[in-house]
Amino acid sequence: QVQLVESGGGLVQAGGSLRLSCAASGRTFSSLHMNWFRQAPGKEREFVAAVSWSGSTYYADSVKGRFTISRDNTKNTVYLQMTSLKPADTAVYYCQTTTGGTYWGQGTQVTVSL
Repeated sequence: QVQLVESGGGLVQAGGSLRLSCAASGRTFSSLHMNWFRQAPGKEREFVAAVSWSGSTYYADSVKGRFTISRDNTKNTVYLQMTSLKPADTAVYYCQTTTGGTYWGQGTQVTVSL
């Protein structure tokens, strides 16, 4: 079992920044491939970014150049640094891992206003 807890969401103006955190427990964090997804109202959940156990990173085209995913294995935490935020980034953001099963956090709301 893996438990994931997101934090760091909030309300920000367009062009602003936020950093999301996802704390993991229940399994050796350094072995986990970690993903961030988001779901906007009325839309399907979509992939945002991923970081492998080795530190390789992957991004959706819509966030490339604006978002940065990173991990701190000493803190069992994955981060999503979001800059140049747009209203289209408004969504509930979830962290997820599929290592040894599929596990989701509860999500954190990000709202970007004009």
